[in-house]
Amino acid sequence: MIEIALYQRLGEFTLDASFESDAQVTALSGSSGAGKTTILNSIAGLIRSERGKIVVSGRVLVDTEKGVYVPRHKRRIGYVFQDARLFPHLSVERNLKYGRWLSGSTAPLEPVVELLGIGHLLKRSPRLLSGGEAQRVAIGRALLADPALLLLDEPLSALDQPRREEILPFLEALPKKTGVPILYVSHARDEIARLAGKIVWLENGRVVGEDVTGK
Repeated sequence: MIEIALYQRLGEFTLDASFESDAQVTALSGSSGAGKTTILNSIAGLIRSERGKIVVSGRVLVDTEKGVYVPRHKRRIGYVFQDARLFPHLSVERNLKYGRWLSGSTAPLEPVVELLGIGHLLKRSPRLLSGGEAQRVAIGRALLADPALLLLDEPLSALDQPRREEILPFLEALPKKTGVPILYVSHARDEIARLAGKIVWLENGRVVGEDVTGK
């Protein structure tokens, strides 16, 4: 279960959004500037909201009324951005191990490597990966940090259609195989229809609708 209630002013933009979801994959969608990434950054602790509450799987991460604010390094939030942001000087295997080291996790690499189909990439430099391969490695690194919630911010937006089709089956398998809930940001309606159990529609910093797909 995710419970979000956030109020944040950023220049001329104001986020004032609330929603709850117990879906395994919850999608945030809306036009550019609607507030989707601001919500993700608030959950991850990259932005400190003026007012609000963030609860993930029963654990209160933020409650401004009660003075609760869990530091970002203690939140157990995995974050995958539009670009993979892999360390170029580390091999794929060492990038993956960095995610595990950062959280102090002892999770084995093998199940994640097998799930994402990246075993043949372990010794490669990130510079030699395709966009789809790099995103799978980035997802693997986030999973190895043992997250309570995985944030995916338009992970396919920089990929061409063949690469998107390559990675979508892996994204579909994630919630079933890992049990980790996902908050997924995308403009692409075909993606969110395929992946999400609940869709939250945002415009101008506010929730304007919610759909439950039954997934």
